[in-house]
Amino acid sequence: MSEPDTRPGILLIAGLGNPGARYRNNRHNAGLWFADQLARQYNAQFTAQSKFHGSSARIETASGLVWLFKPALFMNESGRALSAFVNFHKLPPAQVLIAHDEIDFEAGRVRLKNSGGTGGHNGLADIVRCLGADFWRLRIGVGHPGSSDRVSGYVLSDPAADEARLITAAITRAADVIERVAGGEFEAAMNELHAAEGGG
Repeated sequence: MSEPDTRPGILLIAGLGNPGARYRNNRHNAGLWFADQLARQYNAQFTAQSKFHGSSARIETASGLVWLFKPALFMNESGRALSAFVNFHKLPPAQVLIAHDEIDFEAGRVRLKNSGGTGGHNGLADIVRCLGADFWRLRIGVGHPGSSDRVSGYVLSDPAADEARLITAAITRAADVIERVAGGEFEAAMNELHAAEGGG
């Protein structure tokens, strides 16, 4: 960016996942699915950028242009890719939204959250290591296998058809509040997501 963007809302939305066809439909790639949904919704095309270890696009919201970014590195190196992009474009981490899979939520639930811990999520952990914890998260529920020792295999497997439909519906609901997020209306966006799930 030639000049700093002084808008109050989100300037960058990054979707986390693992690269390659082997992982494309895994639960762990829910963040990438969200980035792809936004690109489709706003008719944007991702362009590979090797210097950032990822691909980016820009969408035009009512509040202004917002970057989309998909790391091309594996999940546990998400911070390396994201920090290269954020630092080059001089984007404040507080105006970055990270979309990721969330095992603490059942499939179909989605929530916005500001800052916080990593919940054992390797992608978030690497981002916190590189950028600090002061960024927004879009937590896309994928369910829990019921035992902590089964989590790795669970997130690296594909959801059943009924779960996939619930996750897709949640991603669509989240994409529908991006105009509010881009405009800095975070509480309104959170309330809208909550209401869409019947307040649950």
